[in-house]
Amino acid sequence: MEGVKHIVAVASGKGGVGKSTVTANLALAMAAEGYRVGVLDADIYGPSQAQMLGVGEGVRPEAAGENRMKPLQAHGIQAMSMAFMVDIREPMVWRGPMVAGAFQQLLTQTAWDDLDVLFIDMPPGTGDIQLTLAQKVPVDGAVIVTTPQDIALLDARKGIEMFRKVNVPVLGVVENMSLHVCSNCGHSEPIFGEGGGERIAGEYDTRVLGRLPLALSIREQADGGRPTVVAEPEGEVTATFRDMARQVADQLADASSEGPEISFSD
Repeated sequence: MEGVKHIVAVASGKGGVGKSTVTANLALAMAAEGYRVGVLDADIYGPSQAQMLGVGEGVRPEAAGENRMKPLQAHGIQAMSMAFMVDIREPMVWRGPMVAGAFQQLLTQTAWDDLDVLFIDMPPGTGDIQLTLAQKVPVDGAVIVTTPQDIALLDARKGIEMFRKVNVPVLGVVENMSLHVCSNCGHSEPIFGEGGGERIAGEYDTRVLGRLPLALSIREQADGGRPTVVAEPEGEVTATFRDMARQVADQLADASSEGPEISFSD
């Protein structure tokens, strides 16, 4: 893609595991490491990156020539979302082909400005958006987000299998909500189970990029438009995100040095 060196899809196969929060913070962590970064919100039905990145309601992209638009700027990264195009209160009552077409427009008509990495925040499932991505865009890798519980792992496996079928390497697994620490007494408890990220990483010969706690502050910061990496730049959770960003960057660099760019098959 013009203006983009590497594309990384962030997927889960299942909703409600914190994938969008991970995407926003991982992108911001990559930017904090010195890279030029963008985020494309591919969830047409339920876009959330506008609120997470603190983009005000009603803010619209500027034109960049015929049939092109400039991405918006948020906390030092470039962003594009369906939420920038429509009233966020209006439901997108569209069938699959219309959704796939809208995603393709966001993807190809955004004038990304010299990005090192574009993170694509994928919607749940393995349907039209995923197929459009597979057919239209060379993707360098995927990050899978899951919680430790078995139900989440079922769908995470489907996500990994989908990327394997189209020859996209899985860069690693992020285990979200891995441990809850009580803010009153300090007691910690793995309320969603233990070891899920390690099990699925072992099954598919990949790595656990990092484990994130189930923490009220992470949710509050994302809802408030200042994700953890921005709100607490010296915090422990931010350190985890920055370590994950370095691992992703290292793998992208290794893949680039080993041969031709990896792309989806038709």
